[in-house]
Amino acid sequence: MSAVGGFGRHIGFILVLFILLVIILSTFII
Repeated sequence: MSAVGGFGRHIGFILVLFILLVIILSTFII
């Protein structure tokens, strides 16, 4: 259960990194 809680806590950080990556890739494509 603690592993699931840790993953849930890090999901926000991963989501922010993913959004930044998409923005950077979009900038390179455009």
